[in-house]
Amino acid sequence: MPPEAPHPAHARSRGFQLAALVLVVIALAVLAFGLLSRRSQAQALQARAEAATLRPVVVIPPGGGSAASTLELPGRIEAQSRAPIYARVPGYLKRWTVDIGTPVKAGQLLAEIETPDLDQQLAQARAELGTARANAALSETTAKRWQALLQRDAVSRQEADEKAADLAARQAAVRALEANVQRYEALKQFTRLVAPFDGVVTARNTDVGALINVGGAPGSELFVVSDLRKLRVYVNVPQTYTAAIRTGTQARVSVPEQPGRSWPATVQAVSRAVSSASGSMLVQLALDNAGADLLPGGFASVAFPQARPAGVLSVPPGALIYGQAGVRVAVVDGEDRIRLKPVTISRDLGAVVEIGSGLAASDRVVESPPDGVEEGDKVQVVATPVAPASAAGKR
Repeated sequence: MPPEAPHPAHARSRGFQLAALVLVVIALAVLAFGLLSRRSQAQALQARAEAATLRPVVVIPPGGGSAASTLELPGRIEAQSRAPIYARVPGYLKRWTVDIGTPVKAGQLLAEIETPDLDQQLAQARAELGTARANAALSETTAKRWQALLQRDAVSRQEADEKAADLAARQAAVRALEANVQRYEALKQFTRLVAPFDGVVTARNTDVGALINVGGAPGSELFVVSDLRKLRVYVNVPQTYTAAIRTGTQARVSVPEQPGRSWPATVQAVSRAVSSASGSMLVQLALDNAGADLLPGGFASVAFPQARPAGVLSVPPGALIYGQAGVRVAVVDGEDRIRLKPVTISRDLGAVVEIGSGLAASDRVVESPPDGVEEGDKVQVVATPVAPASAAGKR
């Protein structure tokens, strides 16, 4: 007997149940996927929010640099010998024979001063000297006669002594007037202005007919003669570097008007004292200027070679944090957290700063710490330069 066929109503019921089960499974899967997706999005959003709160920093390794550096300082150039020529007598400028830039020899005439007042004073002094000499001669003759009369007891000794005293007084007056004449004659010689040494006229502050007054104040000189064959360079060396600058130290001098050129110079003298106003020591260098390439009074850049101790570390100036706790450097540890390290500065080379202590070669130094950074702050390292900070700087 063949099996009975399932009732159509039962078949449809089982089909509906199966479809409902599939729909439930699909709904649960969609719900689970939505929940997981929203959780993942929430986690990603939270991660982005946390990342946004982290301050980005750039870290660099401490620089080691080379074994030598250059200390570059500004200086001023002066002539080895510079003589302002002032007037010793009043009058009017009669003529001048040299102008600025003219080479002169020692004793060469620069200008002449016309002195009518001095001429009259000299003539008067000579006339007074002539009168005094005549009076002295008459007094001498009188004294001799009275001495002869005293031998014959024709006059008293008192009268003879008075004549001798009058002679001595008149002779003293002659010597005084002779000294006065010599003084005027010496002043008359100053009407000729001459060069004190071989050099170049670097200033002329007068002209023909100008009124000349006796002066010695700066700015009242008539001429300035400078010896340009040798120059002096003055540099103010900061106290930190004074121990390395001694007599005989070699340096190189350059000037802005001649780029690419430099001249050797030697430390000639040091002041051996630090100025309380500038915190620096004055250093004088000698420079040969046989070719007259350099001009006195100008600005110069003086470069001193400096030896650097082995193993020295350096950082950019922007990596230093100054505060009440002293000088510190921000470094990033293995967990990307800030660690503030106290350091001591050995030398400031301008482009970089040498660190004396407190820093290790393996430290990751924050190149430019953000404002308000504190110990333990979490940061985000955004870049790490491959090349270390160079310590070969100039100042």
